[in-house]
Amino acid sequence: MAWAETPYRVTEHTAEKINWRIEEEMRERLNHYALYPEGINQRLQELDEEWDIERTLEANAASFSLAGLTLGLAVNRKFLLLPLAVSAFLLQHAIQGWCPPLPLFRRLGVRTQHEIETERTALKILRGDFDEISHEDHPATAVNTVQR
Repeated sequence: MAWAETPYRVTEHTAEKINWRIEEEMRERLNHYALYPEGINQRLQELDEEWDIERTLEANAASFSLAGLTLGLAVNRKFLLLPLAVSAFLLQHAIQGWCPPLPLFRRLGVRTQHEIETERTALKILRGDFDEISHEDHPATAVNTVQR
């Protein structure tokens, strides 16, 4: 069983080709917004609405579980195996960072929260959000000042 740090566990269980494509798409978007910064605010709003891989897996699992329960109660009890399988997949994902639907969602371009936040921070840098922060304003400097 592979254990990976939480922010990187999904990317470590994703094919390198898919990770590269997701990163390349982000680089292309950032290059675009470096040339056309007037679109940065809209892109940041889009990022606020983007579902990360965790939310996508949770919604997928809930949908299949409800469908399995409904079909199991209304049609045939064998459908109750579906929520059981989905629960096992979710547990596997929580422990390992991988589950059977993960490769499909990653191929579809569903990103991790860390990947989304990386793009968000880069866009804010392009927009100039951090230009006003001086070295003295850095949190580590503030902590050192309080300790003296």
